[in-house]
Amino acid sequence: MSRTLLTSIGLLALAGACLGQSPAWGQCGGQGWSGSTTCTSGYVCTYSNPYYSQCLPGTATITSPPSSSPTSVPGGGSTPSSTASATSGTATLLPNQLWIRADEEPNFHKYLQSQTEGSVGDAVIGPPTTAAQFNIASGQLMQFVNADTTLYAQVATALPNENRLKVFWSTSPATNITWSFQGDAVNGVVANATQQDTGAFLACDDVSADVPTVYLNLGAYDYMTPTGCADQTLNYYNGATAVS
Repeated sequence: MSRTLLTSIGLLALAGACLGQSPAWGQCGGQGWSGSTTCTSGYVCTYSNPYYSQCLPGTATITSPPSSSPTSVPGGGSTPSSTASATSGTATLLPNQLWIRADEEPNFHKYLQSQTEGSVGDAVIGPPTTAAQFNIASGQLMQFVNADTTLYAQVATALPNENRLKVFWSTSPATNITWSFQGDAVNGVVANATQQDTGAFLACDDVSADVPTVYLNLGAYDYMTPTGCADQTLNYYNGATAVS
């Protein structure tokens, strides 16, 4: 590589740093915020609530779904396969929201949701037709139900020698777990618990193998998996509609 090219790259990096833009998934606004209100390339400062705006991928508003399934996934999530047998939901992703889905077999592209659609209770992964929509802000994983209702992802209290914690939905914000995106992966850090991988989950056939219950895995991923469960990662997807 020539000295001229190396110098140009260095100047571009320096210029980006001088702009002081907020990083991907970083805070970019809210009451009392004194930092940058612009985001790094590919991310847009998106309103969440009066106290928090966040750098999310893509544009701030989705005006209409594409005429066909997306072939690329800007900003995260795996690319859905396009087949005649693929199913999809009819709902359109709302501004400031994301789908969250499993990316491991045997539950590939099942979507995070409530066991009873839009209700408090156990978190499950199920078909795209009933996929819920989410955002993470201020350490809370929030399920959008309607303009008046938000559900918060909680986990059961960690007990001695416990290797998994059930994830469930509540109308109250969580106090024992801090949620975040690491890249496109969902992570949960539990207070007063030892975790070998904060992005490890379990999908367990408590009620149905088709709609497994979600647990946070406190143990090692893909090692000593409980009977009736499958190791799982959860990743966001920002296509206009939920597709299998």
